Amino acid sequence: MPIFKYRGKNRIGSIVEGERRGLNSNEIITALEKEAIQVLSIERKKLKINIPFIGGRKSVSLKTIAVFNRQLSVMFNAGLPITQAIGILGKQQKDKYFQNVLLEVRKDVEGGANLSNAMKKHPKVFNELYTSMIQAGEASGNLDTILLRLSQYVENMNKLIGKVKSALAYPIAVLVIALILTGVILWKVVPVFTDMFGQLGAELPLPTQIVVGASNFLVGNFFFVVIILVVIIFAFRSYNATFKGRRVIDNIKLKIWVFGELLVKVAVARVTRTLATLLTSGVEIIESMTITAKTSGNSIIEDAVLKSRSLVQEGKPLWESWEETKRFPYMVTQMVAVGEQTGSLATMLGKVADFYDEEVDQSVSALVSLMEPIMILFLGGLVGGIIVAMYLPLFDIIGKVG
Repeated sequence: MPIFKYRGKNRIGSIVEGERRGLNSNEIITALEKEAIQVLSIERKKLKINIPFIGGRKSVSLKTIAVFNRQLSVMFNAGLPITQAIGILGKQQKDKYFQNVLLEVRKDVEGGANLSNAMKKHPKVFNELYTSMIQAGEASGNLDTILLRLSQYVENMNKLIGKVKSALAYPIAVLVIALILTGVILWKVVPVFTDMFGQLGAELPLPTQIVVGASNFLVGNFFFVVIILVVIIFAFRSYNATFKGRRVIDNIKLKIWVFGELLVKVAVARVTRTLATLLTSGVEIIESMTITAKTSGNSIIEDAVLKSRSLVQEGKPLWESWEETKRFPYMVTQMVAVGEQTGSLATMLGKVADFYDEEVDQSVSALVSLMEPIMILFLGGLVGGIIVAMYLPLFDIIGKVG
């Protein structure tokens, strides 16, 4: 979804600025008005194109946010004023960017702004879910409880992302090693054999001709190959940054054998955990679903949550609206139905999230076990195939000599 930059006034007349994702400016204005923010100006943020691996926007790791949350919750519960707690935590941060953000937040709060509004000025660090929960805590007078829930939520999300990274680490590492080994062999080893074959006048079989051709191309066009790889990465990132491109790529991800099923489980765990946390914190369901959609990690699931939000606005129960999207497993919709019927929706969503956290754990273990022999065969087959191809002419020469 596009990002909109806004400027407005809060309840006490202070100027607040920030960024929000939404389908259009009217949706953003409506959401801000519910938060008692009078919008003075709003405009769509222009898409920034960053060269891969060079520069890029500042961000703070989820692990850093989780540690900060836990510390802030403890200090606030101990009776420390929020400004003093944020000031202490800000000064001890090793991340200079995060340190500056926290000190700016403390300055704004000391100037009379609400904590939630002060944090909304830094959407790259404190997202909409975070600030909405803080705002709900301020409105209900339960900020200490909300901070504790936020700590638990961020820690759970950090663990979930860690599981996915562990599943991807092995195949990515093997692929990188395979590419490096193949490149070194084609660039340094194959030319030695090629010169030797030329001196011996050996006839090259087809596999050897293919390997020699690839080696000659790499050696003669090394910088061109590097440029092509950078262009491909850049084009992929740029396409993925567009509305249509992200949906095409995310849809392909969900259809990948084994891996797609894992992504669905991760998305369900994130959606149910986020929605449960927001509802428990007192955020109304329509706003909760809007925020939840953005945390799913997949634009296809995000669209499904937004579609179900529209159906809920029309009066349909949540379980039925999720069932209509055909993106949520049957077990999930049935447990949500039980939660709605018994008046314990948030609790049931939390149980679903716990269940899918365990499912992700099991899926990651199974995926790693499955990928290990496949990647070993791939690496061995690739490197071994090149070596065998280069030795085929030698076998022919030895046979003729014999």
